Amino acid sequence: MMQAKRRTILRSALAAAAATIPGKNWAQAGASARRPIPSSGEALARVGLGTWITFNVGTDDVLRDQCAAVMRAFFQAGGQMIDSSPMYGSSQQVIGYGLRKLGRPAGLFAADKVWTSSGQRGPTQIEQSRSAWGIPRFDLLQVHNLLAWEEHLRTLFAMKAAGQVRYVGITTSEGRRHDLFEDIMRRQPLDFIQVTYNIVDREVEERILPLAANRGMRVIVNRPFQQGALLRRLSGKRLPAWAAEAGASSWAQFALKFIISHPAVTVAIPATSQVPHVRENVAASAQPLPDSAMRQRMVSYMRDL
Repeated sequence: MMQAKRRTILRSALAAAAATIPGKNWAQAGASARRPIPSSGEALARVGLGTWITFNVGTDDVLRDQCAAVMRAFFQAGGQMIDSSPMYGSSQQVIGYGLRKLGRPAGLFAADKVWTSSGQRGPTQIEQSRSAWGIPRFDLLQVHNLLAWEEHLRTLFAMKAAGQVRYVGITTSEGRRHDLFEDIMRRQPLDFIQVTYNIVDREVEERILPLAANRGMRVIVNRPFQQGALLRRLSGKRLPAWAAEAGASSWAQFALKFIISHPAVTVAIPATSQVPHVRENVAASAQPLPDSAMRQRMVSYMRDL
């Protein structure tokens, strides 16, 4: 009885949240700052949607509907890239559920990964992922955390040549295996790389981001909020008044604007299960964005907190 009551309350809350999404203004904000993909010239919205943990909700209908509401708000705000992986539990199936419920939005940029130690199993896993999303093909496929990267890159480049995927990339997170990552970047014709980068974790500024810019590779940023730890650390602290000069009205926007204003960064992919948060995140892509002097000021302020 209590469980049924809880589900009723959650459904009502989701309906109310969806009804308050003002489409046009948020869509203009999300579309106001996009970055081109050098290999195609395609423009991509600078804030995407990650699904690690937040979309791993199993078969719970209420929680799936909550994720679908987040996706609806994301697309209405002008978002494009949704990123997932076979490693993320039920996230791929939940994305597929949301896309079906939303009528498969035309603006989707579908990014997923291959994550298996068996090179031979890669194609089967990719097809399972595509089926879970319920889409004709992925826009981007990435080798997740460099697992069996040589075999999987051969598969992905062959798929790209056959028109079965549009772009190919590699990923890492939390500063792992940067030396190997950099070596692969130098030797392989990648379209995208995905790394951890935020106002606290800035190691990739030294070599990887400049190399990506030099090689014409687009950069996806994961863990922009340190999986929530950064925002928890800042909770209760006052946002500096001068943050408004960069268009930031919250700590989340402060953190995202720092990331996406880097010249080499294409898109950041914060994960969330809350409609207000996804709207706030995508709106961070609107102008103004920090210039180099403002970015240094942001770093100094965080260092002194």
